[in-house]
Amino acid sequence: MAAAKKLRIVSVASEVAPYSKTGGLADVAKSLPKALSENGHTVYLITPFYKFMQQQNLNMVAVPGKATVSVGKTKYSITFNKLQYNRHLTILFIHNNQLFGSRSHIYGYPNDNLRFFVFNIATLKLIELLKLRPDVIHCHDWQTGLIPNFLSKHRNRYPSLKRTATLYTLHNLTYQMGSNWWEVPIKKIDPGRGDPTKTASQQIANLNFTKRGIVYADLINTVSERYAEEITTPELGQGLDRLLRQRKSDLYGIINGIDYAVNNPAFDNNLPYPFDVSSLSRKKKNKLALQKKVRLDQNPDIPLIGVVNRLTEQKGFRLIMESIDVLIRLPLQMVIVGSGFREYIAFFKRIAKKHPKKIGIYTPFTEELASLTYAGSDMFLMPSRFEPCGLSQLISLRYGSVPIVHETGGLSDTVTNFNPRTRKGNGFVFKHYSTADFLIAVARAMENYKYPSAWEELMRRGMQQTYSWELPAQKYVQLYALAKKNKSKRA
Repeated sequence: MAAAKKLRIVSVASEVAPYSKTGGLADVAKSLPKALSENGHTVYLITPFYKFMQQQNLNMVAVPGKATVSVGKTKYSITFNKLQYNRHLTILFIHNNQLFGSRSHIYGYPNDNLRFFVFNIATLKLIELLKLRPDVIHCHDWQTGLIPNFLSKHRNRYPSLKRTATLYTLHNLTYQMGSNWWEVPIKKIDPGRGDPTKTASQQIANLNFTKRGIVYADLINTVSERYAEEITTPELGQGLDRLLRQRKSDLYGIINGIDYAVNNPAFDNNLPYPFDVSSLSRKKKNKLALQKKVRLDQNPDIPLIGVVNRLTEQKGFRLIMESIDVLIRLPLQMVIVGSGFREYIAFFKRIAKKHPKKIGIYTPFTEELASLTYAGSDMFLMPSRFEPCGLSQLISLRYGSVPIVHETGGLSDTVTNFNPRTRKGNGFVFKHYSTADFLIAVARAMENYKYPSAWEELMRRGMQQTYSWELPAQKYVQLYALAKKNKSKRA
């Protein structure tokens, strides 16, 4: 049998771990290309170069040539650098000091739409400059949604890309542009079609990148099978459900993986006591270290719940807040690590100050404390109202912290409800998004924690599950082939 054809893939993302990161997008943007390259595919990963990256001393070399992107009467000069990550993976950085190189943060600026408008065009110019001739351009989330649109409307400007297909991955449909999509005045809502370069420069702020990515990409996917179904409903479609139903035959779901070279308690340098499934006694030492670090009572027997996530409404923090009076009366401890909304941070800081032996909150997020919380907690709380995929629950499983989750999106696809009679399941799941169901799930977890042998078996089961990138990478290769077929049909 002939070997499968190796592909040339360009992957484009606004953030790539460890160089730039605000959330799970950065992890996926790095781990998937890495897995593809390790399978022999040639991958080029394109991302902006931000101000804070200047301190990283990256082993980059300049790419010969430069580009100019014109927006109205303003011209942006673009240069490029590259970093050879491995034999088959090249990381390409797009430089413009005004839009990226002088910015301390990745997002949060009034002209974010303009910034990524230029980034999308610069990406296509770079691909053409280097004559990469990819089989597919893989666009990640709203910041890259205009690439399929530009390519569709300006194929003549990019002659080497005539046969290139596009795949558009929705990581979180809530974010569709540089501002909140629901705050755009009705008369200024982007219809989602046409040539973006003909949009008046002052109207770029209203372009809906995600809508245009959905309309013009050859194929669309999101990061779990359940979320792919949920976003076609009015409840979770974020105003785009009708459009997604129209393209439902081109919409797929692939659950994310995690990189076990990074997320692995056996050789996590942030842990005082690395451990694996055969040395669970060392996990208890990490629990004591975590309790000492956050100034909780050092008690190996009390259930300790960890939370590592952005403090936002989506992640279920409103539900935790509404349940806090009950939680603080239960015989448990809780450690919260993350950055997010000031309102939520202030709330949990007040609670932690009143109950310093019960709750600790640490913000901003750090990888060091996140690792220790995964390793030192007995249970991991992730009651997201909706969750496209979620990486935190996958990490918690590997670190032996049993997840408590809401039955939605990728949480539903990866966490199954534990049944103490059959001993099946890897976590505790609540179906209805309510304080009552949430607290019942927490109570169930605490009750099962009272039986050490059964609990250890539950921990081991989760730690031995595999959610690596090997299988998702294979599925993405299949999607790339489908995208190429779709491109021929759409043409």
